[in-house]
Amino acid sequence: QVQLVESGGGLVQPGGSLRLSCAASGTIFSIRTMGWHRQAPGKERELVASITSDGRTNYADSVKGRFTVSRDNGKNTAYLQMNNLEPEDTAVYYCNADIKSYVRDYIVWYGYWGRGTQVTVSS
Repeated sequence: QVQLVESGGGLVQPGGSLRLSCAASGTIFSIRTMGWHRQAPGKERELVASITSDGRTNYADSVKGRFTVSRDNGKNTAYLQMNNLEPEDTAVYYCNADIKSYVRDYIVWYGYWGRGTQVTVSS
């Protein structure tokens, strides 16, 4: 069974940095796009950044120039380097990925989500 596990969240002061990781495990044949989303209290979940299997990236306007998404295809892992963090970046950060794997004995593409990691930016 495929799982996505995020790590690297925590409490940081404004202007600080954090690096999030998202590791996919299980019987995986291929991974297409991997993405990072976030959800702040009282707000809808929003896309922060995504990266395709060949390295094309996409960012929300609010994080351009501060966040960098990357991945290691050999490790089935995505990363989100977050610099110059602001209090407005406080949220639960979720990883998602389009993964080709077994689902009920069939090999299919399916979108998986991690359980999230809390990022709090506060002085």
